[in-house]
Amino acid sequence: MGTFKAWVVDKTEGGQSLAFRDFDEADLMDGDVTVRVTHSTLNYKDGLALTGRSPVVRRFPMIPGIDFSGVVEASDHPEYKPGDPVVLTGWGVGETHLGAYAQKARVKGDWLVPLPDGLTPEQAMAVGTAGYTAMLCLMALDAHGVKPADGPALVTGASGGVGSVAVALLARAGWHVIASTGRGDEADYLRGLGASEILDRAELGKPGRPLGKERWAAAIDAVGSTTLANVLSMTKSDGAVAACGLAQGMDLPTSVAPFILRGVSLLGINSVTTPQPKRREAWARIARDLDLGKLDTMTRRVSLEEVGRLGESILDGGVRGRTVVGVA
Repeated sequence: MGTFKAWVVDKTEGGQSLAFRDFDEADLMDGDVTVRVTHSTLNYKDGLALTGRSPVVRRFPMIPGIDFSGVVEASDHPEYKPGDPVVLTGWGVGETHLGAYAQKARVKGDWLVPLPDGLTPEQAMAVGTAGYTAMLCLMALDAHGVKPADGPALVTGASGGVGSVAVALLARAGWHVIASTGRGDEADYLRGLGASEILDRAELGKPGRPLGKERWAAAIDAVGSTTLANVLSMTKSDGAVAACGLAQGMDLPTSVAPFILRGVSLLGINSVTTPQPKRREAWARIARDLDLGKLDTMTRRVSLEEVGRLGESILDGGVRGRTVVGVA
């Protein structure tokens, strides 16, 4: 046993504190696999944990970071042995279980996924929970039966992590993609990922009618609130919307009109406790269907030491695409 570097959130009288410090391996939580973390990433939820803006962290002290890739150091789990490359997303890591912004992690082996063939550990974290969630959204739309011939697909929050990967995945699957963003200077970036149209988010961000003009057959929404209500109101008959985020809010000020007059379906996406079969299917599809060249164009790289200053940026919309954290 020894120490390793980690970002640690502690509770204070006024809320919480954040420090980059040595952490004792003996204080890691129970688990049957110990992993040497090589890469992590930055998601919206990580920003909430780092800043304390929302009570994401529910145990103190906490190492934040909900995703990691790395190499197994020790294992009592039958599926993993030392040297195996693995990926973890979700399961409360970084919230209730010590997380990824550290050089080591100890977790349940049932939470892990073997690193998919065709992806490096860095690429897996360029995907991270955000890209994995985008794939779950696409899988839900596929299962519902909507297809590119039915009309365009809308992506809200398109320049963010979920949105960027969603644009690339939908475009590669043959969809005419409408990318909604509040950052007009990102139009070229989004077109480079495969967007055919750019929609100003202001058109969706204010209260609208219960039913609007039918504009898209499918949508992936990472924003929620009034934006999601407007997305639903303008979805074509028998279309579907996969909802996976709450950047604008947790409320949903809509009516039953889109559901009972047009047969629109709202598909909820839970990426945290996804069962293993679906989880592995999603990662296999990411490795097969995501254009890794486009993944690279949407990714920036930072060191573990830089993580502490990034929380406010992602919450304020100042982070484009994906951020990979180099740990090793």
